[in-house]
Amino acid sequence: MSSSIAQLELTTQEAWSLASVMSPRPTVRVAGVDVDGTVLNEYPEARVTPLSAEAPELPWAVYLTDTRRNYWLLCFDLDGKTPETATAAVQDTTEIASLLADAGLDPVVCASNPRGGRHIWVALAEPVTHDLVTRMTALMRPLYRTLDLSPINNAVAGCVRSPGAPHRHGGRSTILSGSLNALTHPTGTVAGITALIERLSDLVTERADETSDQFAGDISTDDHRHPFIPGTKRRLPAQATEALNTDAAKADASAVLWRVLTGAASAHWQYADVARLVRSAPGLEHVRTVASGGRRVRRAPEKATEILRRQWSRAVAFIASGRRPAGSDPTFDSRADLVAQQVMTLQTRADATVGRWNRGGGPADRRILDALCVLALSAVKSDVEADIRRLALMVGLGRETARTALRRLSEDGWIERTSRALEGRAAHWTISPGAVIHTFPGCGRSQAALRPPGSGAGLRSALLLELKSRINSLAHDLFTSRGLGIYAGNVYSRCAAEPLPLGEISRLTGSDASQSVQRLTELTEHGVLTLTRFGWHKNSQTALDAAAQRVGVTGTLSSRAELYQVERSTWSWWLSELEWMHTPKKDRGHRASMGQLVLDSELATPPARVYPRTDAGKADHRVARAYVEGEVQLPERPRPVPVTDAERLIVEILGGVAVDTIPLPEPTHSGPFGGAHYGAHGFPRAATPESGRVRFAPIPHRSA
Repeated sequence: MSSSIAQLELTTQEAWSLASVMSPRPTVRVAGVDVDGTVLNEYPEARVTPLSAEAPELPWAVYLTDTRRNYWLLCFDLDGKTPETATAAVQDTTEIASLLADAGLDPVVCASNPRGGRHIWVALAEPVTHDLVTRMTALMRPLYRTLDLSPINNAVAGCVRSPGAPHRHGGRSTILSGSLNALTHPTGTVAGITALIERLSDLVTERADETSDQFAGDISTDDHRHPFIPGTKRRLPAQATEALNTDAAKADASAVLWRVLTGAASAHWQYADVARLVRSAPGLEHVRTVASGGRRVRRAPEKATEILRRQWSRAVAFIASGRRPAGSDPTFDSRADLVAQQVMTLQTRADATVGRWNRGGGPADRRILDALCVLALSAVKSDVEADIRRLALMVGLGRETARTALRRLSEDGWIERTSRALEGRAAHWTISPGAVIHTFPGCGRSQAALRPPGSGAGLRSALLLELKSRINSLAHDLFTSRGLGIYAGNVYSRCAAEPLPLGEISRLTGSDASQSVQRLTELTEHGVLTLTRFGWHKNSQTALDAAAQRVGVTGTLSSRAELYQVERSTWSWWLSELEWMHTPKKDRGHRASMGQLVLDSELATPPARVYPRTDAGKADHRVARAYVEGEVQLPERPRPVPVTDAERLIVEILGGVAVDTIPLPEPTHSGPFGGAHYGAHGFPRAATPESGRVRFAPIPHRSA
């Protein structure tokens, strides 16, 4: 056998000899055979053959680990079952092989089967732990869609057909590129794996940045439709605080503003919080002025508003995508790694108990669990604030369904409520009940020692990409209760662009074969999945939209989002009213009457409006909600009109200003808003000469 090859097909004996040298164990697994003699794509534990025996005629597979679960071989299995996936597998193979070579790991590429599948082999000169390998594969998952990670992630029984081994459909695994010396005289090291992980972390972060616009489910809007990230408002991060106090006029004012805004967005500030600081904060100079001819020129108010609004929206979208605030944070990678490990532990546990998510409220529970994981990754902490409406909209459920799902998950120990909803803030939930940090067996060193620099942030980005893609598939009109339903949505979310066989889909969804076939057939009939001889695969987003249109459910989720926004705004209005009522009179600020026109500046907080009341003085929540929805307009209270000669003299000679009407007792009862008259919905009637007398306030003395 030649040591350097462009392409080589080994004989059975040569392949068996190579397997004997490569294998970390003295045995290999041989393919199973059906009752009718058909060779299966399975390598059962019962069919183990020692490498000291004669070469079997059937396909065989070598283990990737030794009996202590340490890796001595890596094999990246890329599927190419269809012409489309075969082309993608070739592209993925080229990219992975290049990454391996750059990291100092000599790859050997094989054509694993006649259909276009590929195997990329790397032999290691020293053992590599399971934790390091799973970190590497987790980073590769969102980057290479044809990569099958089942063999390499199985540290106990993971095995792959070695180069030259026969294939069940005929032919052999043929070496396409690489050196046999790389397999017989390994040179791969832990340092090489670490370098590969660092590079993969960078690639995943770049991919997350590119796809950030697709994931806006964790962004809310305030009453003025400015976006913000829901959660408990915190102090600005140190980097943002420093930028806020920096004299931006003497620096890159735009860059300073960006550091402030990204930090504020990550701390759950809202637009109004930043707008209050525009007049005084040195770091917001870019909003106030523009550089021109070596000096800074003040912007027009409308231009300053436009700058802040646009940059704030960008900053919120940037942070909501899972990216970190601008500025260095030496603790970010370790914090990201910790929460990513907690999410991986939770997801692994959930995937191992698939039956839990396929009965009763289980499908809704899994959606909410995934949504909480996304919020935890976005916030870089396991304890997050999450209201039921926000969770519901993220995964396409109703708010009551989300509420009961949270309760069930908490009762079963999957999550834990750490604080109740209070004073307009949602309840806090943790995805790590008891704050248990799981360790990995066989790992003698700390996790920090094994974690390559930057891999925590990369692992977080990889999990965000995977989970956000899954829940975005669920949150579609087609999978609402009036559409195909939650079960169909869960099955669809587990399908991919590449065909998956029935057994794999059933395993991922926890359904038995008959249930899976029923859902898959329904999805196929509606045109959102396509069935091939290799399994089911997703069609385009357009197919989903067209199916929703045919079923008649288009707009269901957007209508639900509008409803929840109305409910939030009404509730916020009432909380403001309660706060005003409990504030001492001397400390109460100005409030706009229900019908008063408010001149609202984007760079200032408008005065709160008076909450609607009934004739009896009680809060009228129905009218308040109708006003928020825009179904009713609160009439403007007209300026009182002088009706007597004495009143006209007060206005014309003494300079009095008519400010209110004192009602007469006969026509109606006095209302709770300073004695104004009220109609059926608690709105003030227009003051007329017949309805009362005018009350005046003097004009303050002004010098000439």
